[in-house]
Amino acid sequence: MSETVLSVAGIDVFYGASQILFGVDLELRAGQTMALLGRNGAGKSTTMKAIAGMAPPARGTLRFRGQEVVGRKPYVMARRGLAYVPEDRQVFPDHTVNDNLIIATKKGPEGQDDWPLEKIYQTFPLLDPLRARAAGRLSGGEQQMLAIARALAGNPVVLLLDEPSEGLAPIIVASIATLLRRLRAIGSTVLIAEQNMHFCLGIASDAVVIDKGQIVYRDTIAALKANEDVRRRYLAM
Repeated sequence: MSETVLSVAGIDVFYGASQILFGVDLELRAGQTMALLGRNGAGKSTTMKAIAGMAPPARGTLRFRGQEVVGRKPYVMARRGLAYVPEDRQVFPDHTVNDNLIIATKKGPEGQDDWPLEKIYQTFPLLDPLRARAAGRLSGGEQQMLAIARALAGNPVVLLLDEPSEGLAPIIVASIATLLRRLRAIGSTVLIAEQNMHFCLGIASDAVVIDKGQIVYRDTIAALKANEDVRRRYLAM
């Protein structure tokens, strides 16, 4: 079994006086693609922000690549090899596609350079003819592609994707699914927060379901697909 790259144990997260996460646990192994599934407001984005250093837990532990990282700033997590693509993408709108990628380009924490610029354009052919276009003039789907490409330009060890299919046209969703299958095939380590279980079928190997800030189910994605009770109770819209 591959090594555990990310371990989340018993984290509680508050926004002001309101508690959002209650003892959340999950483990992500090297080369694994895991889906963090749940309805809107279940705690998926807060879990991602806690891991990325944007919503520090009040209790519990976070271990990344063998080191305790609770309270570490987002830029420290990025330097250690964590890339986070938020649900609102946050591209630099006045900069070109190419500039967005160059801004994010860096070697990985062990000096790895697996994602040079030309490889990114080969992997994201939709972006290739848009190199000189301002990111603010891209469609939502193109911005999502750019946000993922920009994250890879930093040669991350772990990629966090928050709602990558939300609000996008079916053809773009299919393109993102193809990309994520390719990343899984080459051994990338990815955690995907999603409401849409069907998007994750064929992409993720494993699934964790969160509801009201607590993990309520964990198994393979195939087992979740076969478990009608869990899907109806926690994932039905």
